[in-house]
Amino acid sequence: MTRHVLEAMGKAKVVVEDGRVVEVGEPQIDYCPLFKRHRNIDVLTPQTVQDNVEFRMRDFGMCTDDRSMRMEDFLSFGVSELLSMGVAKGHMDAAVLVCDGAGSCVVDDPAMIQGIGGRISGIVSTEIIPSVVEAIGADRVLDRQKGTIDQFAMTDKAFLMKFRVLGVTVADAKEARMLRDAYGPFVRLFAVHTTGLTREEAEMMFDNCDVITACASRHLREVAETRSLLQVGTRIPIFAATEFGKMLMTERLQQIGMEPAESEDDPPRPTI
Repeated sequence: MTRHVLEAMGKAKVVVEDGRVVEVGEPQIDYCPLFKRHRNIDVLTPQTVQDNVEFRMRDFGMCTDDRSMRMEDFLSFGVSELLSMGVAKGHMDAAVLVCDGAGSCVVDDPAMIQGIGGRISGIVSTEIIPSVVEAIGADRVLDRQKGTIDQFAMTDKAFLMKFRVLGVTVADAKEARMLRDAYGPFVRLFAVHTTGLTREEAEMMFDNCDVITACASRHLREVAETRSLLQVGTRIPIFAATEFGKMLMTERLQQIGMEPAESEDDPPRPTI
């Protein structure tokens, strides 16, 4: 039996054991525009969260040994799309990600970067699924026995594997600062799963990250008013916090023929 703990829609706690959803908590927000757009969900409840997680388990095998590892772009503009494009164009050598069934891992295949990150929720903990580890490569997983999640340790391991510049997803502001202090410009940091950050944590993300997704964070939106170099998206904004982030986001806009946005339309409710 494998056990996976997620923070899914509205940051609701979801526990999956042996391919079944066995626990669902209360969402912390009521409405998410992305799930309204893609799944026509008007109100986030434990039942709609469970239904959506079970849909993803059926659709691409999330948290199961039927996990699809390579995908086309899901959103026109998201962190996984930016990472995938950035690696494909040589701006980064690889991405350090968290994958259900593997934990922290390093990936240099753009289609696999998208497959791992494109439709996954925040992963609190996970356990090894052998087929997932095999697809990624056992040497590219931080802990092939336990599925440990530690983005700092995986980044360190990836540099020992001779990658030179890494895109790294971070959900913890202190970890973002540790990575920036340790590796400077050789890491490109992408803040994800940011709902519920404190004001101090939001400032810390802007101090250290290159690209920041707003999720349902009220404080990130407030900090972005004076610190964002570029905003893209009208539902769940993504902010550039550095010139590198701005360059990467601008390149993606040109790639897909999209215009940047300066204000939100249909934000999550409430922001926290």
